[in-house]
Amino acid sequence: MLDVKLFHMKSFLPMPYEAALAPRLKRAHDMLQAGNGLGGEFTGWVHLPRDYDKAEFDRIQAAAAKIRSDSKALVVIGIGGSYLGARGVIDCLCSPNYNLKKKDTPNIYFAGNGLSADALQEILELVEGEDFSVNVISKSGTTTEPAVAFRFFREALEKKYGKEGARGRIYATTDKARGALKSLADAEGWETFVVPDEVGGRFSVLTAVGLLPIAVTGVDISELMAGAAEMMDRCTTDASFDCPAWRYAAIRYELYRSGRSVELLACYDPAFRFMLEWWKQLYGESEGKDDKGLFPASVEFTADLHSMGQYIQQGRRLMFETVVRLGASHARLSVPTDAQDGDGLNFLAGTDMDFIRDKAMEGTLLAHTEGGVPNIIVEADGKTPRALGQLIYFFEYACGLSGYLLDVNPFDQPGVEAYKKNMFALLGKPGYEDRRAELEAKLAQ
Repeated sequence: MLDVKLFHMKSFLPMPYEAALAPRLKRAHDMLQAGNGLGGEFTGWVHLPRDYDKAEFDRIQAAAAKIRSDSKALVVIGIGGSYLGARGVIDCLCSPNYNLKKKDTPNIYFAGNGLSADALQEILELVEGEDFSVNVISKSGTTTEPAVAFRFFREALEKKYGKEGARGRIYATTDKARGALKSLADAEGWETFVVPDEVGGRFSVLTAVGLLPIAVTGVDISELMAGAAEMMDRCTTDASFDCPAWRYAAIRYELYRSGRSVELLACYDPAFRFMLEWWKQLYGESEGKDDKGLFPASVEFTADLHSMGQYIQQGRRLMFETVVRLGASHARLSVPTDAQDGDGLNFLAGTDMDFIRDKAMEGTLLAHTEGGVPNIIVEADGKTPRALGQLIYFFEYACGLSGYLLDVNPFDQPGVEAYKKNMFALLGKPGYEDRRAELEAKLAQ
């Protein structure tokens, strides 16, 4: 089972701190369980691994099987929480090179997460000549980036298969009853899946939002949910510092109070890169408000030890690191012997790559803590659907606890609307005319 360990933390914080913080953590825990804290109407994810819609889960499995049978590619259209979780899980469990591998499952292309014409055109070209389907994900259906992208891919589907043929290749994950995408899907007869009202986007990876594209790759989503349920049970019943989510939330809060302003999430596996991106949204949108919150950043070790390592070691002492250990690799590789030993590495001949990786990690932990950077270690059970389900729920639950420790609403994101209002005005959206003139004047200064 997943665990959280502190590495040489006594030199950074007075110990013990648990007794003073326990009452506040218990209060945060009780609010999450009861759904009566700030933003409590969006805590449906707390018991989701137990209470999820089993009938819809079966429909997700059936739709994934259909896509695998009739498509060489699936285009997943979404942004933020409608994109990062699914991509993170697929990269982590299937490989960042998933689309390049020989396999009997469709390629997965992610669109609608930006406004680059080149990126959009590239995916249109990649699916040209291939049988493909589309999963468009949007609660409202009016979010600019995915809505624009969907226009292009819907047009491509209808040109290729006709309106009737396209109908069986479009899957809409959206609101259960209202919104532009739901209305359009009902009118066109597309199969729909639900973004639950009580689950915000960044907490939605274990709903149809993430599960459908993940299932198309052949990942066992039942195992993913089982792992999340195991961690949910632990977080629900173990309301103490024996719970890893309590320990993680507590230590990062204490480090924040001591003046650390940046949390650097690290992993020694490049397959975890988009899980790092998912984590950054989860914590950045949940904590970053009311002039509070840690800034979530990420690094991929050991690659970033050769780029960011200098700053981490000797730059401003404003950060701490959380290192995710995924456990043993699936592949077993040992360093070959070189008769000439030109690189001087024959002392490693026959050594397992995981052993080298682990020693690099241990050496880095020692160097960084000695350089003044506290370290937390999150140990997962391995790179499996069940272990990743545990990890996802662990980070979500600790995030809810952390938000309540900061006395903010962890489940809203009012600041995100600022750029949207400006963008709509500058694009000439009806109703924003006065604001457009004001903004254009400011841009001209």
